[in-house]
Amino acid sequence: METNNNEITVASRLGIGFGIILAMMLALSVLSVFKVNAIDNSLQHISEVNNVKQRYAINFRGSVHDRAIALRDVTLVSDAEMASVTALISKLDDDYQQSAKPMDAFFSDAKAKVTPEEREWLNKIKQSEARATPLIKQIIAARNAGDTEAARKMMLDQAKPAFVEWLASINGFIDQEEKLTEAESELARHGAHNFQALALIAVAVAIAIGVLVAWRVTQYLLRALGAEPAEVKALANAVDRGELYHDVELRGQDSNSIMAVLLKMSRNLRSTVTEVQEAAVAVSSISEQISEQNQHLSGRTEDQASSLEETASAMEELTSTVKQNADSARDANRLAQNASDIASKGGEIVGEVVQTMNAIDESSRKIEEIIGVIDGIAFQTNILALNAAVEAARAGEQGRGFAVVATEVRNLAQRSSTAAREVKSLIDESVAKIHAGTQLVEHAGTTMRDIVHSVKQVSDMVGAITLASNEQSVGIEEVNRAISQMDQVTQQNAALVEHAAGEVEVLQEQAAHLNHAVSVFKLQRDGWHAQPSRAASPAARANAGLLVAPVGA
Repeated sequence: METNNNEITVASRLGIGFGIILAMMLALSVLSVFKVNAIDNSLQHISEVNNVKQRYAINFRGSVHDRAIALRDVTLVSDAEMASVTALISKLDDDYQQSAKPMDAFFSDAKAKVTPEEREWLNKIKQSEARATPLIKQIIAARNAGDTEAARKMMLDQAKPAFVEWLASINGFIDQEEKLTEAESELARHGAHNFQALALIAVAVAIAIGVLVAWRVTQYLLRALGAEPAEVKALANAVDRGELYHDVELRGQDSNSIMAVLLKMSRNLRSTVTEVQEAAVAVSSISEQISEQNQHLSGRTEDQASSLEETASAMEELTSTVKQNADSARDANRLAQNASDIASKGGEIVGEVVQTMNAIDESSRKIEEIIGVIDGIAFQTNILALNAAVEAARAGEQGRGFAVVATEVRNLAQRSSTAAREVKSLIDESVAKIHAGTQLVEHAGTTMRDIVHSVKQVSDMVGAITLASNEQSVGIEEVNRAISQMDQVTQQNAALVEHAAGEVEVLQEQAAHLNHAVSVFKLQRDGWHAQPSRAASPAARANAGLLVAPVGA
């Protein structure tokens, strides 16, 4: 709910108004306490200061007065009574000192509030005391000496004026204290009178402010309500009873008053109830259409489920065939790999044979060279034997034995040459055969390498077939899963269709309940008849159409 944050609430207005009154009452209370304390201080000063000093002065006066009488008795009593009179004078002097000591202590206190007039009168009292006290002692001494006449004369001529002056000083001090007490009392009375007037003014102002605040709050509440509280309550009760046909004219132009808001709410509620009634009719009609569509959708869903079952069965057979192809391809790949390994090993062996044949060819060439050397040696030996025979023939009889040896050597050389040529011929044939065998072995090695390469290509092709078969198998499995999911979705759709059918029935029941619920609202007075709407309004049909969209989707 949105509110105007800048608007002062009723609680705030009441709080401000009564806060001002309470603040004034508090100020008045504080001022009262202050004034009462001031009056109390004045009275306390009178009772604890002025009255105390006055009481001490009265004690002075009583002591001095009684001592004057006792001093007169000194000149009149007999010797037997003299002791008691003297004791009385001593006691009266002690009484005087009991008041004089605190009086002196009070006047010597720097914090004490003592006026100059008081100090002046106290000094006069002390001066009179200083003049009269020695005369008392002198008169008593003259009387004790038996000179009663001298004591009487001293009493009349000196002591009497001194005591009169002493009492006058004391009375002047007492009068001064009475003046101070009267001034303090007058000040307290004046403060009380002023405070009384101020209190009356403050109370009057507080009452005026209270009346003003009450008037302002009343005006604010009436403006906020827009009518009398009873009228607002009557309209609220009418809305509570469902009577939405009331239409009250506002007193003011404030559209934000409670009465204006209630009227607006009643009109909006009346419009809403009208739309709800029309929407309920539209919902009832559309729910029947949804029910028919659900039946058609249920049949199509069953057909789709049957087709998916047949597709799933065919995909299972295809999956089995693809798996068999993949297994056969894997076996062929394994056999091709074995053949490739065997061909590779055969190629390696042929290579070793080629190397061995080359080594034999190299050894044959070396043997051929050695035989050539042997043939050369036999040829040279033959020549040497021929030369030796020639020399032996020249030597005649002496060289005959040598000639025989030379002949044998020549025969050996010829046989060696013949054997060497035969061995060379055999070696040449072996070299030719070895060379031919080497070429054959090299050709066999080339053939083996071609075989290995072909087997490798076959193995790669079989591996590619195997990989493709595996991927095809995975793809078919994914298709199977997709078909299974589609089957589950189809079953869920079928369940949803059944559930939707139940929901449509519930929707129809809710529409009936809605019609019954809104029937409690009275849109027109009793006796008024409105033309019933045969079809729902476009807005109601549009709102109800939102219910069809999810099912159709």
